[in-house]
Amino acid sequence: MDSAILFVVSCLLALSLPSEVEPRKVNPQITVMGIVYCDTCSNNTFSRHSYFLPGAEVRIDCKFKAISPRTIEEIEFSVNRTTDKHGVYKLEIPSVDGIECARDEAIESSCRASLMWSTSSLCNVPGYRTTSGEIAVKSRRANLCIYSLSALNYRPSRRENWLC
Repeated sequence: MDSAILFVVSCLLALSLPSEVEPRKVNPQITVMGIVYCDTCSNNTFSRHSYFLPGAEVRIDCKFKAISPRTIEEIEFSVNRTTDKHGVYKLEIPSVDGIECARDEAIESSCRASLMWSTSSLCNVPGYRTTSGEIAVKSRRANLCIYSLSALNYRPSRRENWLC
């Protein structure tokens, strides 16, 4: 008798379980990136004489609102990054629960970058020092979100008019 009751209860439990498992929502990996260049003509534009600046130190400040069913939390952090040989700095943020790519006004996320210093002795006067202008691009297939920040620049201490 006890085994019959156990059999009936286990059958009822098995029937009450969902037949399909819902796929777990995976948050995207977020990448924040930008460039630093030497503005040889000192006009805040990338000209044919400008070049990307390796070894420049950039501070990245980000703020993300994490949205979960019960709370809204804010995550803030600051990191320093050095530009590579192509003048690119990059920060990769692994997937964090509740953080999504900023695709609309409801998700308040932002990043900004500020120049710290340049290792170049020829191009070390700050031009555009801080940027918060960003473009958020989301790839659903790769589960990746990229924040591309506007370019920052340094200038030479003396402008060479013959170059421009």
